[in-house]
Amino acid sequence: MNYRAVETTGEYVARLEHGADWRAEIESLAEEVEADAAWFTALGAVRDAELWFYDQAECEYYPIEFDEPLEVASCVGNVSWLDDDRFAHTHAVLSDDEGTTYSGHLNEATVWAGEVYMRVFEEPLEREYDETTELDLWL
Repeated sequence: MNYRAVETTGEYVARLEHGADWRAEIESLAEEVEADAAWFTALGAVRDAELWFYDQAECEYYPIEFDEPLEVASCVGNVSWLDDDRFAHTHAVLSDDEGTTYSGHLNEATVWAGEVYMRVFEEPLEREYDETTELDLWL
C-alpha cells in the first residue's frame, strides 16, 4: 500500500450546468479553482450515460450505455493530473425509474441536474501507469 497525508486548501460546492457533460463539468470546476488534486462527491440526475466496466482478466474497459433518464444516487471520485490534463476519475451509482441500479466508472453523461462538493488538496497528484493492473494510478 502507498499512502501519504494530505492538507486541504479549499472546499467548494457547485451546480453542474444543465445539458453539459457530467465529468467535464467536474474537470472544469477543478480547472477554475486550480485543483491539482481533489476529492469530490456529487448527486443529481442525467439524461443518458456511459459507464465503463474494467475487465480485470483482459485489462480492458467495456462500455455500458444508457439512453434514458437516470438518477445519480451516488457519485464519488478524485481529481489528479493525467497526460498533462486535470482528470476527474469518476464512479457513479445510477438508478432507473424502477429503482434498478447500475454502477461503474462514469465516462460520460448529460447533466439534467447535478450538485458537487469538492475538497482540494494542497499537493498535486499525478497518475502513472501501473504494470500490474495496466491502469493509470496515483501515488
